Amino acid sequence: EQLVESGGGLVQPGGSLRLSCVASGLPFSDLYMKWVRQPPGKGLEWVSGISADGGTTTYRNSVKGRFTISRDNAKNTLYLQMNSLQTEDTGVYYCAKASGARGQGTQVTVSS
Repeated sequence: EQLVESGGGLVQPGGSLRLSCVASGLPFSDLYMKWVRQPPGKGLEWVSGISADGGTTTYRNSVKGRFTISRDNAKNTLYLQMNSLQTEDTGVYYCAKASGARGQGTQVTVSS
């Protein structure tokens, strides 16, 4: 099983990024998936989740209205569109299974 994130980078406050996560070796289309992040010096925090068919999405309050989670089961790919980024969004972002197994992460830095 492998999850590989990409799309992170350095962006100014108010900017946007789109994260991707390609899954292999697991029944992606049958799985609830989520994005979690680890801010500098802090623990992991849940950001957003999506049901197996993409019909149900959930978000932590601080990202509601700014982030959009989606998936393409034909491509075994999970996405996180992040708009209106704030400095507090800085951290390493991971895609993860419900069990918590996650990829290597991608760094997102929001700074002027």
